Amino acid sequence: MQRAARLWQSSAQAVPETNVQNIHTVQDINTNDEPTISDIPLEAPPTTDPPPKKQQRFWSTIALAAQDVRSVLNQQRQQGQLLTTKLNILFVVNGALLTSLTLSRLMFIPSPFSMAEIVGFLVNFTLLINAFLPRQIAISPNLGDNKFLERYLTLTPEEYQLRMMVNLVHTYQANQQRIDDVSQTLNYAAYVTWAIAFVIMMHTVVAFFFPALQYSYSL
Repeated sequence: MQRAARLWQSSAQAVPETNVQNIHTVQDINTNDEPTISDIPLEAPPTTDPPPKKQQRFWSTIALAAQDVRSVLNQQRQQGQLLTTKLNILFVVNGALLTSLTLSRLMFIPSPFSMAEIVGFLVNFTLLINAFLPRQIAISPNLGDNKFLERYLTLTPEEYQLRMMVNLVHTYQANQQRIDDVSQTLNYAAYVTWAIAFVIMMHTVVAFFFPALQYSYSL
């Protein structure tokens, strides 16, 4: 009996210790599993680029516009060179036609064809000389102006670029009117040249295939 009582007391004392140990292990597990604030990874806020300023966009737009204006002026200059080439070609063609008539002596025989040829050459060379005459060309900036340095060097680079772009636009408009006049004159000269060539061809056909008709006109 005494042995059984000792066993019961020893088991009664062992049970609370195991419960205490189990409680401590549960608490340890709970404390290890719960995440703390320091364990949570902090994400950096997304970075956004600052919006461009309106002033920077304004001046960049002006720079692009000035570049386009200079490109158009370059094309206008090429158009003027093309018109000069056309003028030289028309001079050469009319000179060749006049030389051929002089060598064939058809112009010296009085006839309606000869009168038409003389009038055609007079009109055509008048048009060509009118297109060849120098015209006043607008230039920007005008270095002949003595106040150019005083007016432009005091400006900021952005203001100077804006002012120069306005001047280039006026220069384009003034030069374009001159180019249009020359182009229209050369178109008229080309039509007259074609008419002269047609009259010369008809005159040659009549002179060689219908000589009696040619002499009847001369009489």
